[in-house]
Amino acid sequence: MTGQLDQKAWTARPDDVPTITMLLAAVAMFDPVTEWLLPDLRQRRNVLQRLIAVQVDHAVERGDVTILGHMTAIAVWHPYPETRPWAAPTRHDLGAAAGRAAVRFQQLLQALDSYRPTTAHDWLSWLWVRPSHRSRGLGRHLLDHRHHADHRALPVDTVVTTTGARDTLTAYGYHPHTPLHLPSGPRLWPLHRDPPPVT
Repeated sequence: MTGQLDQKAWTARPDDVPTITMLLAAVAMFDPVTEWLLPDLRQRRNVLQRLIAVQVDHAVERGDVTILGHMTAIAVWHPYPETRPWAAPTRHDLGAAAGRAAVRFQQLLQALDSYRPTTAHDWLSWLWVRPSHRSRGLGRHLLDHRHHADHRALPVDTVVTTTGARDTLTAYGYHPHTPLHLPSGPRLWPLHRDPPPVT
């Protein structure tokens, strides 16, 4: 039962960043791209916490982090051209956090940049729903909240790391593009959603 509270969207504040980081890092721990980036499990946990915190903090300040209820669902958005896909972790951030794994992070960023449009758009960095609340339409609710707040009226782009995420967003009106291939690693699936017609 989602309840009325879970259907109310609100905007994250700076003091929400640690909790959001913890939730997103937990689900990213066993993502195929994350496993490719950081094969060592202990390093993976530490690096994810640091880089996701940078990304979420940047989105709270410059983009938009929308939450349903008691963090039952989270969407992280970044506007372009103001930011880059991973909340702009710089070379210094990557080197300090990832050490030798920074090379693969740079390869990931290069793959994302090879797809990323040069025109203005919104970038969906994360769409997360608490496992116990999935299949209840909360992800769609969060997406609709952004899609229909048409003060921006911009297209949306994203890249996902699993076929499940690709198929979910395709059902929500996103159009998949040719997969991206990481060197000796998994595939990425870019998706695009056109803005609604201006009335």
